[in-house]
Amino acid sequence: MNTIEVTHLAKAFGSVQAVDDVSFSVATGEIFGLLGPNGAGKTTIIRLLLDILRPDRGTVTILGGPMTEAKKDRIGYMPEERGLYQEMQLESCLLYLAQMKGMEIAEARRRLARYLERFDLARQRQQKVKALSRGMQQKAQIISTVLPHPELLIVDEPFSGLDPVNTRLAKELLQELRAAGTTVIMSTHMMHQVEELCDRILLINHGRNVLYGELAQIRHTFSGPALTVRVDGKFPSLTGVRETAQRNGARQLALLDRTTPEDVLQQLAAKRIRVTQFEIAAPTLDEIFIQAVTAQAGTS
Repeated sequence: MNTIEVTHLAKAFGSVQAVDDVSFSVATGEIFGLLGPNGAGKTTIIRLLLDILRPDRGTVTILGGPMTEAKKDRIGYMPEERGLYQEMQLESCLLYLAQMKGMEIAEARRRLARYLERFDLARQRQQKVKALSRGMQQKAQIISTVLPHPELLIVDEPFSGLDPVNTRLAKELLQELRAAGTTVIMSTHMMHQVEELCDRILLINHGRNVLYGELAQIRHTFSGPALTVRVDGKFPSLTGVRETAQRNGARQLALLDRTTPEDVLQQLAAKRIRVTQFEIAAPTLDEIFIQAVTAQAGTS
């Protein structure tokens, strides 16, 4: 079952085609990565999903049909441009925003107390939002977005301004929400976070689909004839290897087309080399991102 279905979506602003025939779906209870360079069209797609903008062409089905006012209370949205009221006290601000989403004040207070403790903001509850650090405001924005327990959560750069400890807290929260059945769309430039959290991704560039599907399958597709090998002692000379590079104490081997991993392993065994690591090298999402965007630029 899908929470979102997007079909042939298009949106232009004058002569600029911000979104150009984009189609994808987001399954219920998954974390879906919406990725792309700056200006690729990610924010426009999010605004089209939320009915902030209307498409020139195409359709959006969300939570079983077109967007309605009632559905907006079932959706949590954290834009990159944050929206807390700077002159309000933190607790009052978060309670006010929760009530705007239809929450009863008593339940909002109970949930908020737990979240403030979890994100180490309980001592700042009476401070004005503008007095909080950037990281604290980011945590407060996350709390505001998840407090009503939305069915669909859309977050844009959720880890911006967070230190490693609070980044881990935010990741754990997203994973808990997914486990509870919440659908999450995450737009971020932090590819290592995408690799850790996302089930599937859509990479767009110049408003068009570039890559779409399960993250594991995409990484497999981009895995070339390459190995990561670590041995005891000096690394031997091998045939069938086009290029070698050293990384973190291991050797990255780019193989010739006719060479298989088994060929390399047999050579190492014949030389009586003790192998401590031997695996097919999977590219990072950063590397895939660059390859895919570069390839699209070369064909456009």
